This record gives sequence, C-alpha cells and structure tokens, in this order.
Amino acid sequence: MKPPLLLIGQGSNDDAYAAEFGRFVHRLRCRLDRTAVDVSGGYLERATPRLSDSVASLMARGHHRLVALPLSLSRVGEEFPAAMALEQQRHPTLMYDYGRPLGPDPRVLALLADRLGEAAAEMARPRPLELVGARPRLRAVDTLAIDDVPGQVEPGETAVVLVGEGSTDAAANAEVHRVSRLFWETHAYDYMTVETAFVSVTPPGVPGGLERCRRLGAKRVIVVPYLLFAGGLLERVWAQALAYGAGHPDLDIRCAEVIGDCETLADVVIDRYEEALQLVH
Repeated sequence: MKPPLLLIGQGSNDDAYAAEFGRFVHRLRCRLDRTAVDVSGGYLERATPRLSDSVASLMARGHHRLVALPLSLSRVGEEFPAAMALEQQRHPTLMYDYGRPLGPDPRVLALLADRLGEAAAEMARPRPLELVGARPRLRAVDTLAIDDVPGQVEPGETAVVLVGEGSTDAAANAEVHRVSRLFWETHAYDYMTVETAFVSVTPPGVPGGLERCRRLGAKRVIVVPYLLFAGGLLERVWAQALAYGAGHPDLDIRCAEVIGDCETLADVVIDRYEEALQLVH
C-alpha cells in the first residue's frame, strides 16, 4: 500500500478559502481512493483541521510514513519543514517524504491562461466592478449606458497584471516575477505586457501594476490572480483594482478568477506525490 498524501495549507481565517481547500482535499481523496491512497489535509495555523491533528489521525490509522506536500504556488518558507520536524518529534515512528510546491508547472500556467481567456471572452459585455455587501466582495454588473461601452480593444492594446500573494522572502517574490515572464511567453504573447503585482507585504501593489500598464499605453487591463483558491486575498485584489479604477475611468479594468478547485490542479498534485515517492527509491 502506498503512503498517504498529506496536503499542508498555510492557514487562514477565511471561510471561503477553507471551504475550497476542503473540497480540493475531497477531490483528491476520490481520485486516489482508486489506488488505495489515503488523503488528508491540515493547516499550519489559524484554521482547522490543524496539521498536528491530521498527522495524529493518520498515525492512529496505522500510517507511519507519508508524503507531505505544501499546497502552495510559490517557494515555501522554513515554517513548513519546521512543522513536519515538530510532528516527527511528537511521533518518533513517523517518516515522511517532502513533495515540491506546485510552482510554475506548465499545467498551472495553462490554468492561468484559461482564467485570462474567460475574462477576455466576456469583454463584449460591459462588466464594471461593484462593491457589494458588508465585506469587500466584488461582482460584475451590467450597468453601463450604451454610449459608455468601450470600443473594440485589440490584444496588443490590452495588458495583464499577474498578482501574487506577496512575501518577506525576496526569492518567493522573484519567483512570481519569473512566472509572469513565463506566462507572457507561453500563453499571453499577443498581449501588450504581463506586469507583476502583489496583494500585500511588498510592492508593487495592484494599483502600482495597473498604473504601469496605463503609462505603457494600455487601453484595457486584465488582472489575473496567481492564487489557488477564492477568499479574502481574491477580494483584496478586486477591491484594490476597484479603487484604482474609480480614479481612472478611461482605463477598462477586468478581473479574472483564481485557479480554483479543478481536475487539472489535482493532476499536478498527484504528479508531485508520485515524484516524491520515486525520489526515495
């Protein structure tokens, strides 16, 4: 029997993110159940189930070796291996193989291209952003008058802003810049440019990325979140885009969705799992 797969999330107080993380764990559980592989998920902090609880549950079911895989798009910090080392201290018989983060896998870039394409395909319909509800949740609404509908804008007049989470780790931020370049050359070369921005912690923020596109002469900008799941971070991306757009009504700003829970993402995770197993043989 193969060892179980343990997905590790950073942890968030956001219910929407936790729900999508849980759905993705369930998707993988259904996929790998065919090969009798147990799948579990746990967070480092702020959310349940905690990593320690998930490890204890796997150990109680007789698993003493597992594959630990950070569910992250970017380079992970020391907190992930430190958390697993702590679990090994708690459970001396525990052995684990460490899987690589998802990173700029070609299939991840293709998923970003899908989200960009979905946003671009709706451009014929006026879709201004609107702030709704008590939280900064944004939605698209059809409210433009016919005279205000933007004219035909070619891809060469359209820029893309790829938005990463942002980190105090310079190497992690550099990785997002690398992804932007890879994405432009492999999936978005018809567009004017692919600029990089971050939700928080490090500049440029979303407004900074949009401003650079405007100064380059873009008539339309599509904001593409380099994020796995919906939740508070996505809402912050959209809210920042909305705030910038309010001061620049002549620039047509559109926002794409996150990568999200899907079969292709599951394929990438399963390949990382198999890769980790092969490295020890």
